[in-house]
Amino acid sequence: MRSSRAVHELLKSQMAGGSLAVGARLPSTRALALDLGVSRSTVTAAYEQLAAEGYLETAPGSRARVAAGAVLRGMGQGHGRGDIPEARQDCRPRLSGYGRRVDSLAASQTPPDAGSPAPVIDFLYGALAFDDFPSLAWRRAYNRAIVQRQSSLSYDAPEGELALRQALQGYLRRARGLDCSAGQIMVVQGSQQAIDLCARVLVDPGETVLVEEPCYLMARRVFEAQGACVQEMPVDEQGVVTAGLAGRRGKLAYVTPSHQFPLGGVLPIGRRRELLSWARASGAWILEDDYDGEFRYGLRPIDALQSIDETGCVIHVGTFSKALSPQMRMGYLVLPPALVPVFREARRLADRHAPRLDQRVLAALIEGGSYERHVRAGRRRNEARRVALLRALERHLPAQVEVEGSASGLHVVAWILPVARGEEDALVRRARECGIGVRPISPLYAAGDVHRRHCCAGLVLGYASLEPDAIEQGVLRLAGVVRQWQAGPAMQKGP
Repeated sequence: MRSSRAVHELLKSQMAGGSLAVGARLPSTRALALDLGVSRSTVTAAYEQLAAEGYLETAPGSRARVAAGAVLRGMGQGHGRGDIPEARQDCRPRLSGYGRRVDSLAASQTPPDAGSPAPVIDFLYGALAFDDFPSLAWRRAYNRAIVQRQSSLSYDAPEGELALRQALQGYLRRARGLDCSAGQIMVVQGSQQAIDLCARVLVDPGETVLVEEPCYLMARRVFEAQGACVQEMPVDEQGVVTAGLAGRRGKLAYVTPSHQFPLGGVLPIGRRRELLSWARASGAWILEDDYDGEFRYGLRPIDALQSIDETGCVIHVGTFSKALSPQMRMGYLVLPPALVPVFREARRLADRHAPRLDQRVLAALIEGGSYERHVRAGRRRNEARRVALLRALERHLPAQVEVEGSASGLHVVAWILPVARGEEDALVRRARECGIGVRPISPLYAAGDVHRRHCCAGLVLGYASLEPDAIEQGVLRLAGVVRQWQAGPAMQKGP
């Protein structure tokens, strides 16, 4: 023991353990220094630190005493350093209504991969291939941005860097058909924050929010945590069934019209107009999640729903997570003009703004054309991966799989026909034991195990992080699992 820090921690542990009670006198600095084999100045520094923290009471000409507040009530004999004091054992978190709702959501969920070995080949949706990231272009733009002289290091505007919002304004007009001003754009830390902001600003506890069935689970959870009454809108192969909206009321409708998640339907123009008419008649907001709208194969991407909104009821959410990296945590909102002031202030209260340097780098990539070249290259690479997945499923599971939602995006839904709906989780576990990471579709439905059209197991297969050879090997292994399943319980126990 050589440092004053070590002496400081030793004395604190003795107070916690009860060997130094309230009011007990401590040895003189000279005596304790001799006992511990350290210098007197080391002990003096430890005493001074303990006194500054309120653990000791000192007075000129007398030895230090343990202060009255240094030991928690209930910390007495029999409590060692590793024990939890009785007072703390009785403590229960006192949460807000929001906190209690979040706590109940957390308690109801078990991490699907807890305790399992990492898969050799993982069809994880939302993951991208590391080599797809435009490292060279990013590094060049980053180096230019970091040397730009700034008059000071200060907080930025909550809506984000003007240069990025202006670059996004042009990009969204070209790529998504949006006619908006830079003032309507707010840069956020991913689409998840965008959805959360919309829920907190627009929805009160008890108000109705309509979501697609099935839908993106983390969006549903945001609305549930807010205390909303979440109701489902059925979907078919074309997306949300708008004919069923007549007579329904809601404060907000959450939709994915350009690529329904997870089933992949593209909402046709007739239904888009019906959805807008419903929102106008009922005074509802529409939250359009355009999570992977750039990735459509064979045809140009579908224009965003907000591009035909004439009444200002659509809030458009976009993200860079699918084109660049989900680790960047960068996305944007395109807000109706009436909502801009309140969202600016809500964003200021939440986390001020997104990282400024990353915004400047993104602005440079978009302005210089590098971002759009990267998106086009990514579309070609992911088209090759999509084709590899579809061919592998057709080759190895021709009669056992029905594929849905393959025309766009970065995932497909594979319905495993020989496996019953109730055996979905068991199939996922068995695949993982064989080194294959797949995710069940059931959690994306409100009722969990109730699929609208299918009585069989469903898997959401992401392919953007895998190369064609790995996709081929992964489907081959999955086919082996399915064939073992068809062979019966005895075969399922095999390696």
